[in-house]
Amino acid sequence: MKLTVLGCSGSVPGPDSPASSYLVTADGFNLVLDLGSGALGALQRYLAVSEIGAIGLSHLHPDHCMDLCGLYVAAKYSPTSPLPRIPVYGPPGTAGRMALAYDLPEDPGMQEELEFHTWQAIQRIGPFTVRTTAMVHPVPAFAIRVEHGNKALVYTGDTGPNDGLVELARGADLLLCEAALRDGDPNNPHDLHMTPADAGEHAKRAEVKRLVITHVPPWFNRDTQAEGARRTFPGDVQVATPGKLFEI
Repeated sequence: MKLTVLGCSGSVPGPDSPASSYLVTADGFNLVLDLGSGALGALQRYLAVSEIGAIGLSHLHPDHCMDLCGLYVAAKYSPTSPLPRIPVYGPPGTAGRMALAYDLPEDPGMQEELEFHTWQAIQRIGPFTVRTTAMVHPVPAFAIRVEHGNKALVYTGDTGPNDGLVELARGADLLLCEAALRDGDPNNPHDLHMTPADAGEHAKRAEVKRLVITHVPPWFNRDTQAEGARRTFPGDVQVATPGKLFEI
């Protein structure tokens, strides 16, 4: 299993990175986790739209899903259209939310190009077993565990600290964890995001093998955030940067 960072900028696209998007590949299957603002362009450096196997959305804030609008255009109007419908997994109401984003009538919305599914606790997507758990955030949000063979990666999406993340991440080979706040910053509104100390503590409690810090806003320093996580997690801490590849 391989994880490629397409975009890792928190909350908004940054000068050197799109917003959240990650490509997970195994056995020739391409699973995209989130497709935030600016990420569709980066995705096309690695594969054509027609090669997307499925997309999983952690939640429906624009920095995690809004490039689905561009994907809809590419799937509908490119010279290779019509393409087979691309499966999209997300929170309840994803199809309606994306239709609204592009000012489409909800029926059919984007459903002739994209095949929408609501997250279940467990589902099979291509060669992957994918498990999800609800997180704490101002909108419905899910952490996502992707398993292949005896390997597992967990992506937090956006969340405040919570025990459900620890349980989902238990024993994972890699925890891709947001750290959008600085240590000591208030979580306002409540349960909005994680600090580096939170990320490290959750990784330690879950006994993960590797922690990768992501979703750092462009007004903060990624390396500083990762250094903060090292104070609470004794294992390997790395930082997500655009184009970085992790072998799992």
